[in-house]
Amino acid sequence: MKMAKTAVITGATSGLGLEFVKLLAQDGYSLVLVGRSEEKLKAVRENGYAVDIQTIAQDLSLPGAARRVADELERMGIVPDILINNAGFGLMGVFDELSLEEQRQMIQVNIGALTELTYLLLPGMKGHRNGRILNVASIAAYLPGPYMAVYYASKAYVLSFSEALDEELLGTGVRVTAVCPGPTRTNFESTAQATGTRMFDRAMEADEVARIGYVGMKRGKRVVITGGMNRFGIFATRFVSRGFLAKLPKLLARK
Repeated sequence: MKMAKTAVITGATSGLGLEFVKLLAQDGYSLVLVGRSEEKLKAVRENGYAVDIQTIAQDLSLPGAARRVADELERMGIVPDILINNAGFGLMGVFDELSLEEQRQMIQVNIGALTELTYLLLPGMKGHRNGRILNVASIAAYLPGPYMAVYYASKAYVLSFSEALDEELLGTGVRVTAVCPGPTRTNFESTAQATGTRMFDRAMEADEVARIGYVGMKRGKRVVITGGMNRFGIFATRFVSRGFLAKLPKLLARK
């Protein structure tokens, strides 16, 4: 009997993560959902999806969490066909007035856990000579981001890391895609304390963003920028100075 393919999704209980759950379930993938809240994971699992769903409750802001996720997957006997590194968050404010601990946690989730989980699961994918890794970056990766300095920098890492790793993996059967959304209607806005700012005036819906990223991943695209206006905006950054680019996020942070 042919075994169902399996996808691992971090940050799977809301926003883009939940939309990826829906897309993969529609395509018949068995799912392993990773999130902080056992209760929220249970709610997603019991939502009537017609696929096998298992859950791993781990707070990826904690050191060693990615290793614990990988160990649990090994215990389950799972080598994923798809890894979606979706977990992440942002904070808005003056760098040295924001909580240092919360910014450290942001770096751990957005960069540390993403890198570690990719490192730990990649050998199995390469062994099967098949796999897809989708890393959720942002159009913020292309800009310096005053008032969200650490968040923007973390997404620049995700984009650069994804592009470099995809080049390394050519010929192995494994591909890496970085999806770069613009502002998206999820709980990111409230978590980042950015509610009411201009940044979200023209935000895209989460289901559309997830679908574009998912299709791009299946096609083996290295970078996917969601939305025509976002693609045009990133293209236009080639023609202006870095000093000017640094001013744009300041305007968007205004209410």
